[in-house]
Amino acid sequence: MARYESDITLFIKELKKDKPELEQSQREGRARLWDKAQNLREQREFDDAAIAQKPYVYN
Repeated sequence: MARYESDITLFIKELKKDKPELEQSQREGRARLWDKAQNLREQREFDDAAIAQKPYVYN
């Protein structure tokens, strides 16, 4: 019995077959935008500087 594959799954498989460099390009784009080293001291300073919001903002 053949397993069901949705139209989207078939589209993605065909896209990857037609453009084998696509996945590597996606990884490079993610690395450029998201995979950055974090400055923990700076992040802690941002968190400490945040002002606590009132439980009900319309008072």
